[in-house]
Amino acid sequence: MLDLAVLPGYLLAVLLVTIPPGPDNAYIVAVAIDRGPRAGVLSAVGMSLGMLVHVTAASLGLAIVLRSAPLALTAVRLGGAAYLAWLAVTTLRSARRSGHVTHAPPPDRRVLARAVLTNLTNPKVILFFAAFLPQFARAGRGPAALQFLTLGLIFLLVGLAWDSLVGLSAGRLGGALKSDGRAAAAVTVTAGVTFAVLALLLLLQALPTG
Repeated sequence: MLDLAVLPGYLLAVLLVTIPPGPDNAYIVAVAIDRGPRAGVLSAVGMSLGMLVHVTAASLGLAIVLRSAPLALTAVRLGGAAYLAWLAVTTLRSARRSGHVTHAPPPDRRVLARAVLTNLTNPKVILFFAAFLPQFARAGRGPAALQFLTLGLIFLLVGLAWDSLVGLSAGRLGGALKSDGRAAAAVTVTAGVTFAVLALLLLLQALPTG
């Protein structure tokens, strides 16, 4: 069972990690501004589903496998970079085809799947959980894996609430901007550039440092 005495400090740490902007927030904002509030919230849900996989993997010790297998880690990062680059290209093409955004919104399942895939292709999340969660687990409080899973689910729920708020706010802002044709095109270009920057950052992480 989780030691309830660690919860206040843990929740504070979770908020300090969750609220500052990061790659997941940037992705959600880009999608929400381009596609609307619904897509922003769906992207937040997709990120949380991806994090559920990461939390489970960290609880099972798979982070140790990734850390000890640099080639596997590099392969996942390269796959993620390629996927985000593809999103960047398709988004920028849609902006170039028209002076205003006329494309139909993608099906909900596609928005959700893209967010899940974007989160899953960032192995850094698994490594983060592997380093973060053990600090709040306590000996004698049951299996460490179960404590990690509980802590991870709390992290996930806090992140889902914050990311959903971010997605809603960004989506409403995007809707207001799209009443103007030029602003609509600029919104789509901004989303495409954001995806490209995220792809570049993931690619740089995959390159050898030595």
